[in-house]
Amino acid sequence: MASTFGTLFRVATWGESHGRAVGAVVDGCPPRLPLEESDIQAALDRRRPGQSALTTPRAEADRVRILSGVFEGRTLGTPILLLVENKDSNPADYEAMREIFRPSHADYTYQAKFGIRDWRGGGRASARETVGRVASGAIAEKLLRIALGVEIVGWVEQVAEIHAEADPAAVTRAEVESGPTRCPVPGAAKAMAERIEAARRAGDSLGGVVALVARNVPAGLGEPVFDKLEADLARAMLSIPAAKGFEIGSGFGGTAMAGSQHNDPFYTADGRVRTRSNRSGGIQGGISNGESILLRVAFKPTATIAKEQETVDAEGRPRTLAAAGRHDPCVLPRAVPIVEAMAALVLADHWLRQIAIAAAAERIDGASH
Repeated sequence: MASTFGTLFRVATWGESHGRAVGAVVDGCPPRLPLEESDIQAALDRRRPGQSALTTPRAEADRVRILSGVFEGRTLGTPILLLVENKDSNPADYEAMREIFRPSHADYTYQAKFGIRDWRGGGRASARETVGRVASGAIAEKLLRIALGVEIVGWVEQVAEIHAEADPAAVTRAEVESGPTRCPVPGAAKAMAERIEAARRAGDSLGGVVALVARNVPAGLGEPVFDKLEADLARAMLSIPAAKGFEIGSGFGGTAMAGSQHNDPFYTADGRVRTRSNRSGGIQGGISNGESILLRVAFKPTATIAKEQETVDAEGRPRTLAAAGRHDPCVLPRAVPIVEAMAALVLADHWLRQIAIAAAAERIDGASH
């Protein structure tokens, strides 16, 4: 029943969708990192509901408060408690779903596992839980940026059948943030917005794909065998609500290529080993190779829709449900900062693990000579 993620840079999220508050505890952040609430707020503003006509109209400002672990603008190395109050919760919207299971939502599985569930918007199964992820990820991203110059950019690559071709080497966060779809390709962004609005009017929902690039990641991050970097990235991404698929580098497309086509040739530039292509997605043998990390995450359509659906109640009796409440017709635009946050948490954790190994090896070398 753990809600904790990470080995050295550890995050525990807490809170329910329509409870009093949500948030996270970050344990393992190094001391003396400059940190203000505004650093975290900028990330939460990108995730919050009600930011455009394409998202849920729930009106949450998502103002973050740092309650511990920071003093005079710097981290102390002690646990950082982040709190965001729920100001616009409306449990009455879900009264009709108290005893009815929403198709493809977690209502039934939570009841089956725990014998109890918070029916107010799904409780912990709601994407409201990701507030803690994004707040924590903002700290991890700042740590990576200051320490290593790492740059993380996610964007909406696909909504339903509409696909956007963006250059991972060039796409910027400013381009991503230029429109409500968070797609940096203007023509595709317009088509996506129209498609999402049509689904909203029909009482339906859509899925799609978020792509991400992490630049300036040093070589050497990741552990052999079970804690491979792509394995931890996959775990992180597939833990996001509504995530159903993960690809790194060429992904499933690589299965149609021969080895001679797929391999990334090595060369040396400025004393550094590089690859001429990046079908590996910046990771080989589970360890980063110094190239940009490229990944994609597939998201299913939002489960709670206004269209009437067949279901059952808690007693197993047949029912129909046309769900009320406030829900995203497509999770993709608000999923972008969540995907970025989870990538930052994984990379920060593996960087701390790597420098711990390097420091230990240096001490051993020094003692043995």
